[in-house]
Amino acid sequence: MTESLTRGGAGVKSIKDLPILQDAPPPGGFPSIRIERRLPNTGPTGVAIFAVLGAVVGYGFYRLSQTKAETRFTADEIHAVRKIVNPVLQAEWDLRYLEHMRKKHEEEARIMKDVPGWVPGEPTTHKRWLPPLESWAKRGLI
Repeated sequence: MTESLTRGGAGVKSIKDLPILQDAPPPGGFPSIRIERRLPNTGPTGVAIFAVLGAVVGYGFYRLSQTKAETRFTADEIHAVRKIVNPVLQAEWDLRYLEHMRKKHEEEARIMKDVPGWVPGEPTTHKRWLPPLESWAKRGLI
């Protein structure tokens, strides 16, 4: 259909000339809308998770303190044993050092026997004394 047939002429002279057409609900109204949420229970609550996490962390700190105490006890025991045995080991080390020096002087005397005025064991330089290196005889740790 054309506009001239529906309105009686071409174009609209005023908005008031238009027929009133208003949206309205259907007779009897719209059906009601359910707005409540029915979500399934998906797991523990936040408080439960926080409580379990706190218990796990607390148990971890407890085990950590127990392990540290045990390690400290073992270290103290090893230190006490080393403190007791150290004089014996030092005496053994000194004997090994003296034996090494005796053999070294004997070897030096044998090699330098033809050099006049050579005294075995006498230092060739006058520097301060340093303790011997342990490279000649490695000793095991306690």
